Amino acid sequence: MQAVVIDKPGDIAVRQMPDPAPGPEDVVVAVHACGICGTDVHIVDGEYAPTRYPVIPGHEFAGEVVAVGSDVRNIRVGANVTADPNNPCGRCRPCREGHGNLCQAPTGMGVQAPGACAEYVVVPAWKALVLPDDFDMSVGALVEPLSCAVHGYDLLPTKLGDRYLIYGAGTMGLMLVSLACRVGAISVTVVEPNVKRREFALSMAAARVFGDAEEIGDERFDVVIDATGALGAIGDALSRVKRGGSYLQFGVAPAGSVASFSPYGLYADELTFVGSMAVLHSFDRACDIAMNVELGLPKLVTDTFPLASYVEALQLLRSGQGLKVQVTPNTK
Repeated sequence: MQAVVIDKPGDIAVRQMPDPAPGPEDVVVAVHACGICGTDVHIVDGEYAPTRYPVIPGHEFAGEVVAVGSDVRNIRVGANVTADPNNPCGRCRPCREGHGNLCQAPTGMGVQAPGACAEYVVVPAWKALVLPDDFDMSVGALVEPLSCAVHGYDLLPTKLGDRYLIYGAGTMGLMLVSLACRVGAISVTVVEPNVKRREFALSMAAARVFGDAEEIGDERFDVVIDATGALGAIGDALSRVKRGGSYLQFGVAPAGSVASFSPYGLYADELTFVGSMAVLHSFDRACDIAMNVELGLPKLVTDTFPLASYVEALQLLRSGQGLKVQVTPNTK
């Protein structure tokens, strides 16, 4: 099979690799869509410490089952599936305490184990979720990032009628916008400097969009979410939480970076600050949401590339143009 291989930071090749075979409890998936995200960029650049090189990247995917292991009974050859790419060890203390997303020894797809930027990938059958036969595979590949957004909302103490402020209208920010109305937001305001992304935000239920936070004035909000990871945005966002409100750090800031806030304000205004890391008990629900709720997910996939053009796809993602970039190893 053809696969993208990152041999070491900055060294990417598309080469022939052995076709994978399923273990007794595995399925082999012919990948039809695989998203590229910021984590993949960090892996290419050598900025994601858990990575084991060489590695086939890709953890957001969907495709068709082409082989099943001898003990698999719940999935048939020909089924469309997506799969949870995370594989916590189950033994370390965070895992034992129910925080598998904070595992100290994970073997996640595309990071420590072969990922889905390839024609075929092996996944444990119990991690694969069956999609309808006519389901859009590009949307199936959005289930994993959607599950991250669902986990973020799991952590927020939201209420019906809250007013939201979200910084960033990239793929994740737009998912957060679209989900906000589903968790009780009465209005969603978005700060995003990119004009086209502001238009996307309006099409996905944002009530107001601003190119600069200064345009908001001194208004404060019940729930404030950063989906940028940019220190300037984070600093401003922290100042816009109303008394008794909540702040979610969803965007990934550079390791070691520092943002300032008022400890007295945290105390006196009785604020809730929370961080959200990856996926936890949210993948199945995200899959149900993608299949049954109209969130505008198809419009988030703005660019697709053949597998052989992975480097060009990565460059487009780095440029900030478009939204979700996917490769299509096997077109269906």
